[in-house]
Amino acid sequence: MSQAVLLFPGQGSQEAGMGRDLAEASADAMNLWKQAERASSLPLREIYWEGDDAAMSDTRALQPALTVVNLNLWSAVAGRTKPLAAAGHSLGEFSALAAAGVLSPQSVLELTSLRGRLMAEADPESKGAMAALLKLDLAQVEKIVADTAAECGELVIVANYNTPGQLVISGTKAAVALACQKAKEVKGRGIELKVSGAFHSPMMAEASKELAPQLRKATWNKPKFPVYCNAHGKAVHEGESALESLLAQMTSSVQWIDTMRNQYDAGARRWLELGPKALLGKMVSPCLADRAEADQLTVELVNNAESAGTFAG
Repeated sequence: MSQAVLLFPGQGSQEAGMGRDLAEASADAMNLWKQAERASSLPLREIYWEGDDAAMSDTRALQPALTVVNLNLWSAVAGRTKPLAAAGHSLGEFSALAAAGVLSPQSVLELTSLRGRLMAEADPESKGAMAALLKLDLAQVEKIVADTAAECGELVIVANYNTPGQLVISGTKAAVALACQKAKEVKGRGIELKVSGAFHSPMMAEASKELAPQLRKATWNKPKFPVYCNAHGKAVHEGESALESLLAQMTSSVQWIDTMRNQYDAGARRWLELGPKALLGKMVSPCLADRAEADQLTVELVNNAESAGTFAG
């Protein structure tokens, strides 16, 4: 049985109809949707299987629904691959922890339902924003962020270190808009994201504080395999370490570049993305360009019942 690192995506990977084929083919998969609907008090199957774009982007529905899809995809192939490790991007970290047995699926559904609601309510006055800065390297983006904060006196940070050429900033609307303008001035590009707040920044502090007691109440088990955490990009091998990392996750930057490089340095050469569409797999080669040629890395995607059925392991 071959080894691979499991990758679980977060917000932005949702699609209309996601997870329906698996649920209609498996009573267990359908039951997970029902559990998520009870935990969130939302008609998740109606929202995602009928494909209402506005409703699908609501983080209150998206977080539990995407978690269901990720976990059902993992369940569909779990007996055919031996995980070397796992990682999840932002919300996807909860799926990685469930796949590794650190948290139970029911606990993860309850936590992501609460997390989605808290994040949706964290910025009632819509003061926060996020944007992707493209066509710029890390040094340029960090300079733009520093110059912007100094000039306007408002919060802006690098929130997602996705790849060396794909970085996301988070902060106040004014600061993010100014940073996008500065990016354009140096021939970069700023694309504001459709989100309800400044995620992965100190502006999520109140939501993080409210989530913390529920995280601590959960049962945290020893991982069956290492889980690489967003807050620092390193592997954790104990439930307590995973908890400490997740407590910091909502207000910390997503250290995805370090995550991928640390996995490679630990021996990873094959990755399996489990989510509705290819997102994280596309980041593997750019993150590792300083370590390996693209043809030395293997990236696979399982995103529906058909690909789960043909997955060779």
